[in-house]
Amino acid sequence: MPQTLFSQDRLSRTLGAVKALAGLVLLAAVSWEVIGGDRLRFSPLFLGVQFIVCLIFLCDFFVRWAAAERKGRFFFRNLPFLLLSVPYLNLMLWSGAEPSRSVGMLIGLMPLLRAFLAMVIVTGWLVGNKVRRLLTAYVFTVVVFTYISALVFYDYELPVNPKLHGFGNALWWAWMNVTTVGAEIFPVTAVGKVFCVLLPSLGMMFFPIFTTYVLQEYAPSKTKDE
Repeated sequence: MPQTLFSQDRLSRTLGAVKALAGLVLLAAVSWEVIGGDRLRFSPLFLGVQFIVCLIFLCDFFVRWAAAERKGRFFFRNLPFLLLSVPYLNLMLWSGAEPSRSVGMLIGLMPLLRAFLAMVIVTGWLVGNKVRRLLTAYVFTVVVFTYISALVFYDYELPVNPKLHGFGNALWWAWMNVTTVGAEIFPVTAVGKVFCVLLPSLGMMFFPIFTTYVLQEYAPSKTKDE
């Protein structure tokens, strides 16, 4: 029994590392597509990378499903991960449906959410302390989500926002909003406005977690010194 648990844990960690690596590749492909790609159609490179990464996510799901003791429970608990792993954009294009750039980009970002969850889990494995793990995972979440928000904001706002002059401006806008300071670039599109609300909300969540970390790390030593 312990050997079985060890094998399952090793399999889980191996698959997690593969998913995290695939997620980084997908993030790089999305960045290239948004910043330097053709704004009229998706590049074959981006579509190919997304399809391969989605296949990796699907294989991960079915391998872990086959190894699970309670397959029904595993399936329903991990169904959202399965739905996020489907290459919807590739399937739509292969079927002859051609969504607009704005709709297609949102659909294409869905597998990136699955990759993001895998990277958060792997980041948590690298830190032993529970509080440090929480802080590390949250800092990672803030950094990656802020970067993805900048990509989405740039992709949607660039054609219609006269104050946006490059991806550097979009990245600056995202960081100013996540720190709750705000920026002089105001969103015009509905998607931009949604992210303009989400970023400060995420930033405000950081402060209590950071306070908890500081108390956990320094309060015991202070008590001991007294």
